[in-house]
Amino acid sequence: MADAADASGSGRAADPINELAASIRQGKVILFVGAGVSMNLGLPSSWDMLVDEMARDLGIDPGEYRALGDHYALAEYYRIRKGGLGGLRDWMEAHWHPDTVSIEASRVHALICRLNFPLVYTTNYDRWLERAFDHHHVPYTKVNSVADLPRVENGRRQLIKFHGDIDDEASIVLDEAAYFERLEFETPLDIRLRADVLTRGVLFIGYALSDVNLRFLFYKLSKSWQHAAGKRGRPRCYIFSPQRNAVQEAIFAQWGIHMIAADDVDAPDPLLAFLERLDAAGGSTRP
Repeated sequence: MADAADASGSGRAADPINELAASIRQGKVILFVGAGVSMNLGLPSSWDMLVDEMARDLGIDPGEYRALGDHYALAEYYRIRKGGLGGLRDWMEAHWHPDTVSIEASRVHALICRLNFPLVYTTNYDRWLERAFDHHHVPYTKVNSVADLPRVENGRRQLIKFHGDIDDEASIVLDEAAYFERLEFETPLDIRLRADVLTRGVLFIGYALSDVNLRFLFYKLSKSWQHAAGKRGRPRCYIFSPQRNAVQEAIFAQWGIHMIAADDVDAPDPLLAFLERLDAAGGSTRP
């Protein structure tokens, strides 16, 4: 797929929406889903809220607790004191899966199901993607660890919980030790991702452009692409942003990530509008 010119060789830049939709329709794009997609449901997902709950569970004033270290160090201290996630998992369950949220009403999740993504990676711990697939009758296999890989079937969508799953406490990447292991980029799921992106493009949605985890992932993937084939033949990758940012766009471009910004920054839901454009451009094989 050409990076700067269309297939005719005319030198004109290809329309990124049509180009991306065509690749999605052909099953050549991995979807990478961040916290913004769950927040689209009206859920609280901020680190500060999670850290405040850690403090309360430890009997410490939340303001004082946040002043003692960064989020990962505070989560590590919580794990040391509690011997695990303790009551934090119950808080996640209650706050991230309230009965007031209806996945049936989420057009964003409906479009994620409708568009032809054979692989969906997510850094979210919650179950909303699983519930969306179930509701829209999309067969899938959930992968939390290497032990799940033998269950993968050809032609069946895969949901890969890259930072862990709320139903498997040991898999959750939350504290400093787990985060440092993730930075090594050598876990079985990291190796699986590196293999997947050598043959498919990636679309990132629901991420803040300043997210250091995302930026480190881009850096490592860029290195993988360079070692494997250089820039020639690299699958084109994209990130959706609700607004334009020339600085971030230039940085992502050097890593081989093409930014697609919302057409209308005042739209009620820019992500929904973007996914609807991909659907209208033919990104789905579902009726």
